[in-house]
Amino acid sequence: MNVQQQSLLFLHSAVLLFGGTALFSKLIGLPALDITVYRTGVAAIVLFVLLTLQKKKITLASSKDYGVALVLGIVVGIHWVTYFASMQMAGVTVGIIAFFTYPVLTVFLEPMLSKTGATTRPQVKDVIIAIIVLVGVFLLIPEINLGNQVTIGIITGVISAFFFSLRNVLHKNYFSHYSGPHTMLYQTLVAFLMLGLFVEVPPMEVKTNDWLLILLAGAIFTAMPHALFASSLRHLSATTAGLISCLQPLYGSILAFLLLSERVNLMTIIGGALVISAALFETWSVSKGR
Repeated sequence: MNVQQQSLLFLHSAVLLFGGTALFSKLIGLPALDITVYRTGVAAIVLFVLLTLQKKKITLASSKDYGVALVLGIVVGIHWVTYFASMQMAGVTVGIIAFFTYPVLTVFLEPMLSKTGATTRPQVKDVIIAIIVLVGVFLLIPEINLGNQVTIGIITGVISAFFFSLRNVLHKNYFSHYSGPHTMLYQTLVAFLMLGLFVEVPPMEVKTNDWLLILLAGAIFTAMPHALFASSLRHLSATTAGLISCLQPLYGSILAFLLLSERVNLMTIIGGALVISAALFETWSVSKGR
């Protein structure tokens, strides 16, 4: 196995684990915020141990970077809470599809937050893709009623996508000089400290089975995929990583079907196909210079 094949194996493994993360919203009997707090706490510890064993530097280069890490941690904390909440309300498959509006949201968000300060108007292509995504999300909605839990879950999933897009753009512009495990150490730590104040179920009251799932979610489904993803980028392009990442909803849906017996209807399949196709096309288009 050459380095490219090994990197592809790392990348697919990371995306599969990312897809499996959503399952814990259903498997762990805790509110979304509590799951996020305990998961980020475990992930931060695992990442700290990993960097220490690798004898990598833990501190950041400047005080400005600590400020950026704080902002990134707050943003990713909000993303994770809304991500798990979306899955709990709308189901794993629908929640992941709603979340995967983020590649298109990024296209509109990135010019506004460019480090150079330059802003560009969205192209006609981008507007058409955005409309296709909106149609896809609309097909996911069972009824136009804010009293419907699935509808609220879809809206929450799109909100999660926005904060994920925001995190990615900020990271690319201001924090990309650090490795994946290094930056995730600070983001998980900040998210843990920020959200820990609002925990509903204290640690002593968490069931043993839930603790085992939390440890699994934090170590295997958070710390490990980020480390694998970062390792894969040594020999693969960001474009390849972006395209393969669009398989996450497929992996998540298959796992939800196998482990949670979660089934979807025809409208969900059509809506999901529109959203994921738009994400794939936008990623490919950007790689080709638009």
